[in-house]
Amino acid sequence: MNTAQPSHRGMRIPKSLALIAVGGLAALILFVADFVDSGKLTRETDAQAVITKQLRFEDRSDGSIAVISATDGRVVKVIEGEAGFVRGILRAMARERRIKEVNQAIPFELIARADGRLTLLDPAIGNRIDLESFGKDNVIEFAVLLKPQGVQ
Repeated sequence: MNTAQPSHRGMRIPKSLALIAVGGLAALILFVADFVDSGKLTRETDAQAVITKQLRFEDRSDGSIAVISATDGRVVKVIEGEAGFVRGILRAMARERRIKEVNQAIPFELIARADGRLTLLDPAIGNRIDLESFGKDNVIEFAVLLKPQGVQ
């Protein structure tokens, strides 16, 4: 029985192939740098804010999340069950605050814009999430939080 493993020692990449790989990588880096420098990645100006609501999010012992109006302390909504998208966004933003050791009590801002877009802004650390990037159904989960008290 032969248990010898094939040896890769002495195996060499041809110099021309290595030069082509390095040249391709350099070209890719230059292309990306030129694209970024061209301004094509600049942010489009936000449409005017038509509704801005300051909200705090508190975890409850039963696993739900209380959405609280920062201006009057009223519970806007209690998020129960899966609500995966909302939970995921809130966890990510809370995690950033913990990493940067920012006070969790500082309210977030949920902003509805004139063009129909929604933005969740964390003024404590300057993070923002343009919620429409995640699809219409996920935007609706946050849009509900902008409705006046008692309206479902």
